[in-house]
Amino acid sequence: MPLRRLLFPLALLAAVLSAQAPAAKSYFTLHRLAPGVYAAVDNPGSSAGSNAGFVIGRRAVAVIDTFQSVPAARALLAAIRGRTRLPIRYVINTHYHIDHVTGNQVFADAGAVIFAQRNVRYWIHTQNLKFFSHPTPAQRAWVAGLRSPDVVYTHGVTLYLGGRQLDVRVLPGHTGGDSAILVPDANVVFTGDLFWGHALPNLIDASTAPLLTTLTQLSRWPPRPHAIFVPGHGVIGNRAALLAFRGYVAALRRLVAQARARGLRRQALVAAVLPELKARYGNWGFFSHFARLNLLETDAELAGRKSIPQPPAAGSTGG
Repeated sequence: MPLRRLLFPLALLAAVLSAQAPAAKSYFTLHRLAPGVYAAVDNPGSSAGSNAGFVIGRRAVAVIDTFQSVPAARALLAAIRGRTRLPIRYVINTHYHIDHVTGNQVFADAGAVIFAQRNVRYWIHTQNLKFFSHPTPAQRAWVAGLRSPDVVYTHGVTLYLGGRQLDVRVLPGHTGGDSAILVPDANVVFTGDLFWGHALPNLIDASTAPLLTTLTQLSRWPPRPHAIFVPGHGVIGNRAALLAFRGYVAALRRLVAQARARGLRRQALVAAVLPELKARYGNWGFFSHFARLNLLETDAELAGRKSIPQPPAAGSTGG
């Protein structure tokens, strides 16, 4: 399954590997973060492809992201049903990327309403095609068949589950249509791909200057200390882990800017900066997949030539 520059190296490859894996292979590891608050962290080699989660209130359940494959989403649905029979009322897509939204239909069929920032409804069927070098008919059908959000918002929304609320806030940095979700009573934040836990990020759509501001805001959002941050990929973290990721983004921008000031561009810049980046972050997840791309994309961003998704024109309804 050819991918444009290996943008989701484990995520989409896992869809192929899972066909060869034993039927009993688990898609994710479920972590209970607080009463009724769970994070599903994807297992390497499965087709989950990203992290997800769910929150149980007195009257209903909300799900955050739905993985990259239908079987993984069905496994998440089964995990929820193993803990409650309450209705699954909401799904929140943190952004449009295919590894976070493929299971939407599974939860829509179970009665959930899909929520997302308004750009997601349009981008889910347009921008996701770029993750394939030369999309096959099957891959085009995959993207065309993604269930788009039913309800969209511009700046955020508050959802009530019965004795528990979810504060959904739109923050810039990763795609231009990203949501983070705070569970105030549990002191837990689901960040989507605004934060990667001890891992290098996919920056294909990112704007790193606003991402730095967003990460500072996220670190201050939970009202109490010892907050838990669930990343879109990688391991669950605390404030220190979130700020360590911010440190990576800041170092990336600084090193690229310094190299550009010496007249280096593109591959010459990568060759000069990569050793220093590896010395500091070589043990982070996805380093071998994303380090070069992070450098090239940040070079393009600082040069003002990076292409990022644009909001749909007024009146566009999406799929």
